[in-house]
Amino acid sequence: MDASVHLPCPACNTVNRVPESRLVDGPVCGSCKERLFNGHPVDLTPTSFDAQIDRSEIPVVVDFWAAWCGPCRTMAPHFERAAAALEPRMRFAKLDTDSAQKIAGRYGIRSIPTLIVFKGGREIARQSGALDTGSLVEWLRPMAISAPVSA
Repeated sequence: MDASVHLPCPACNTVNRVPESRLVDGPVCGSCKERLFNGHPVDLTPTSFDAQIDRSEIPVVVDFWAAWCGPCRTMAPHFERAAAALEPRMRFAKLDTDSAQKIAGRYGIRSIPTLIVFKGGREIARQSGALDTGSLVEWLRPMAISAPVSA
């Protein structure tokens, strides 16, 4: 029997159960019918952060960033390319620390960009500073689930 994973929808936060072998088939939310993965990072808000982090059974890498941060802007296209390379084996998300100061404080964000990988709602890895696409993928690949990727 095919193992399933629970994934919150990035659009409506409804938790969806998806067989791991079907992650690459472009699954859609059972509630709002939006795609669960689109190859781009999800924009998190203070309202959606906990639902996306705590309820996802695949790793979620969050880029803690701010619009005024030069290194954050430099890393943004690299983070986007890493999302395209590693989804659906992990979720990519961004959290603007200016609009979510309480969450940034909860995780002790002192410099940006800071990347935190969560699994099962718990932090499993952290990296501060801008990374290029190759370095991001190399750092994240061992933490991604082993679901098949599209050919």
